[in-house]
Order: sequence, then C-alpha cells, then structure tokens
Amino acid sequence: MDRREFFSWAKDGLGATAFASLLLREGKARAGVVGEASPPCPHFAPKAKRAIHICLVGAMSHLDTFDYKPGLIKAHGKPLQSTDRPDVFFGQVGLLRKPDWEFRRRGQSGLWISDLFPHIGEMADELTVINSMVADTSNHTPATFQENGGFRLNGFPTLGAWLSYGLGTEADDLPAFVVIPDARELPPGGSVNWSNGFLPARHQGVVIRPKGEPIDDLFPSRKLSPAADRAARDLAIEMNRRHLAAHGNDDALSARIRGYELAARMQLAVPQVTGLQGETAETQGLYGLDRPETADFGRSCLIARRLLERGVRFVQLFSGGTFGSPRRNWDGHEDMKKNHSQEALRIDKPVAGLLRDLRRRGLLDDTLVLFTTEFGRTPFTQSAANVVGIGRDHNQYGFSVWMAGAGLKHGMAYGATDEIGWKAVEKPARWHDFHATVLRLLGIDHERLDYYHDGIRRRLTNVHGDPIREILA
Repeated sequence: MDRREFFSWAKDGLGATAFASLLLREGKARAGVVGEASPPCPHFAPKAKRAIHICLVGAMSHLDTFDYKPGLIKAHGKPLQSTDRPDVFFGQVGLLRKPDWEFRRRGQSGLWISDLFPHIGEMADELTVINSMVADTSNHTPATFQENGGFRLNGFPTLGAWLSYGLGTEADDLPAFVVIPDARELPPGGSVNWSNGFLPARHQGVVIRPKGEPIDDLFPSRKLSPAADRAARDLAIEMNRRHLAAHGNDDALSARIRGYELAARMQLAVPQVTGLQGETAETQGLYGLDRPETADFGRSCLIARRLLERGVRFVQLFSGGTFGSPRRNWDGHEDMKKNHSQEALRIDKPVAGLLRDLRRRGLLDDTLVLFTTEFGRTPFTQSAANVVGIGRDHNQYGFSVWMAGAGLKHGMAYGATDEIGWKAVEKPARWHDFHATVLRLLGIDHERLDYYHDGIRRRLTNVHGDPIREILA
C-alpha cells in the first residue's frame, strides 16, 4: 500500500488528516508552519507584538460616530453648496442631514464620540482616531480588498499574511494569522479578504467560526483509542518522511507535510482556545456573552484575546457580511438610524469589553487594536434632490478609523474633514499610510518587507505610504 492509498483508507481514523483538509484545501492554506525562515524582521524594536483587526463591512458612517461636525448640524436640510459634482454610488444627491445621534466629549481627553457607541465612548482615552482617511474607490468589494491588502484587485497578500510572512507565530500549535468571520455570513469576496496572495501558502488566514464547530473535521468521525490514534500518526509521519526523501526533499512538499503536522497540533489547541467554560461569569459579561444581541460578537472578541495569549500574531474579526436583503452589515443606504443601531448594538459592548480586558491583563501595552471600515458615508442623503432622506450613500473622500494600544498617542484625533464631513482637508491619510503605520508599530519598515513575484519586488504598500508619525508615542 502506497502513501496515497493509505491516506484514502485511513481518513476516518486520522483526525489530523481530516482537519488538514481545511488548511490545505486546493493547496492554498498552510499557515503558521513552524521552523521555516522568515525575512529579517523586526527591523527595529517593536512597540507591539501582536494585533487584532476589527473590520466593519459595509461602510460605517463617520458622521454618526467619530467625526463631530457642528457645521453639518447647522446645514441640516440645506442643499450641498459646492461646484464639485458628487461622485456617489447610486447617483442621488439629496439635502444635507445632521447626525442621527448626539455627540459628546468622552473621557479626560474630551474625544468626540456619538451616542451610537456609548461603551466604546467610555474607552475614549485609549483611542487614537484618524478622521481624515481617504480610499481610492467607493465600490465595496475592491475597497475592502484595499483596506485589507493595499490593492483594489484580488491576488495580493493581506495585512495578516504579510505579518505572518514577516514575523511568524509565537505558537507551535496555532497559525500566525487567524480569521473570525461574522457569525451570520462571510464578507464580500469571502476568503480573498484573508488571502496569502503570492506569498507562500502557509501565510493564508485560518478561519475559526465563532458559533458551532469552530473548524470542520476537527475530530475523527469515529472514536479511537489514544494508542491507535498515536500509532496512526506515527505511521503517517514515517510515510511522509519517506515520500519526501523520494522526491528530493522538495520545499513545497516539505511545507505541505509540516502543514499536516500543525493541523495535528491544532486538534488539541483549538478546542482549548474556543472553549470558554474556564472564563469567569464576570469576564463573559464584560464581553456581552450574557445578552443575545451581543453574544455572537462578544464570543469572537473573547476568542481573539485567547488566541493572542496563545501566541497568534494577527487576529481579524469581521462585523457584517455580504450585501443581501435584509442588510446584515453597515451599508446604511435605506435607513441609517435603523441600520447602524442594529449593527452597533452587536459590537459596542464586546469591543469595549475587549479593550478593558486587554488593559487589565497588561496586554494592551504590547497589543495593537485596529477598528476600520472600507470608506465612509455622505453628509447629504441618498434621495431625490430637495429632499432630506434617511439613508446615506458611499463616500471615499473622507472617513474615520481608530487604533488603540501599543506605541500610540491615546485620546486624540488626527486629521479632519471639511465642515460638513464630506472630504478630508487636513492631513489626509490613505490605506498605504495606515498600513505603513501598523507595520512600524510592529517593528517593520514597510519599504523593506517585500517579496519577489513575477519580476517585481512587491510589498503591502506598493510604492507609496509613510507612517503617520504624529500619532506615534
């Protein structure tokens, strides 16, 4: 019996093989292989060792959250006073509309945050808000690709994949890059948002579900004794060793085999990370696990913290999915108040709980938390002319994101949009600048983290970008 026949025969008895099918599907996912050479990173002393990226799908309105605009409040119900023709997705330009939530100064810093996020508002002194972000498109899918990977086209590595490539993982039983999608559905573009692109396949994000079975085929379909399971694993290791030797110790094959070995180790690690029984009732309540509206995202945030504690380098959480009906994302075309109230209720308490928990455990001193969306919303409504509608269209010209944690000046806002919040006019920041800043905080020079592909030295920031030094501590 040769190696291929053996695996076909023994698949029900080898949990590692079944589980590895997830990691190695189509030869694309071999994240977190231990012991392989990485680029000489970090380039300088890092402020952060790890990061969590909370990605709001559908375009959160900066005007109703983190970008306080008294001028827009005063102009409510008036037409847009501009000679520029608005470039909007649905082509309808109604009258200007004030925010649907009151803004208040929060914390000792006095940072402006709206009542849409009361719990996050309590953590204002931990936040570094960038109010002058600019994207290159107002189309959701390419904008989300750019947010995650620096390019509007698919086929490029995402931020998490670059960090896996540059820094590797501190764990020997978990990958460097883990993704936790929205419990309701995947974002537009699906796995492209955590792709390894042209980087070695082991750097693709590994998906863990926040509800139900965290990973398909985590356990064998029939019960095995420990001795039988160990014997099967040992036999597989020996057959892999011989197979590798017979093929000249091929690097790709070697990486694939080590992917199987990581899969076997993950069988033990994943249930330990996703099983929250050991967390106190107080901690579970902090994340909102005791409330149906916050339980899904609260569980995602708590699993993310546990992954970081186990040595995972980068965890990405998605809030919102594809663009069906009814909307289950932040795309507030029809009714901003209804849409954003629904989505904010799901994440406000869990995100604030995550920040509190990281702070009290001492993890926020060397962890970076990112809170982003692909673009913003328009100050004018998506409606017929001379009408104040209740929805807002896409706006790529100015929007808000925030960071928290290691190496940042906290409780501050950077940059500004114009008086009605339409376009960034003070210190505009693009995704290349944002990514360069994230890499800087993790000890990486964005111009030196590259990969030779198809005749070009590729990098996350292409040929652009500068770290936003004014927000660095």
